[in-house]
Amino acid sequence: MKIEFMERAVNLARKGMLAGDGGPFGAVLVRDGLVLGEGWNRVLATNDPTAHGEVVAIRDACAREKTFSLEGCEIYTTGQPCPMCLGAIYWAGIRGIYYGFSIEDAADIGFGDEEFFHEFSIPRAERKIPENELGRDLALKLAAEYSAMPDRQLY
Repeated sequence: MKIEFMERAVNLARKGMLAGDGGPFGAVLVRDGLVLGEGWNRVLATNDPTAHGEVVAIRDACAREKTFSLEGCEIYTTGQPCPMCLGAIYWAGIRGIYYGFSIEDAADIGFGDEEFFHEFSIPRAERKIPENELGRDLALKLAAEYSAMPDRQLY
C-alpha cells in the first residue's frame, strides 16, 4: 500500500469535481507498483450513471492492458466502493481495495449508497424494484447455445 496512489486518486477526483464532471471520486489501479489505469467520476460529464471513478479506472486499465482480467491489481479509491463498483471490482479480479472515506462519510455529503446495500440484503420479493422472470425457456435455450460453443471464453 502506498499513499502516493491515494494522493493520485484524490488529485484526479479533485480535477474532475472542479471541472463539473461529477462527485469527489477518483481511482487508480496498480499492479506491482505500476499504474495500469485511472479514472474519476464522470457521471455528469457523460450523462452515464455507471461512470463512477472505479468503473472508469477499470475500463481504462482493461483497454490499456487489452484484457478483461485485472488479477493481481489493487485499487486505490477516494471513497469506499458502492455496490456497483464493488461488483465491477470483483468481476475484474482485483485483489485489494484501499479507500479514503467510508460509505457513511459519502452519505454525509449526499451520496446515499447505504440504501443499495440494504436492498441487496433483503429478499427479492421485498425490494423496491420488482423482479419478474419472463421468457425463461427462450433464455435457457440461449444459455445452452452458449454452453455448446467450443470456442467460448469464460470470464
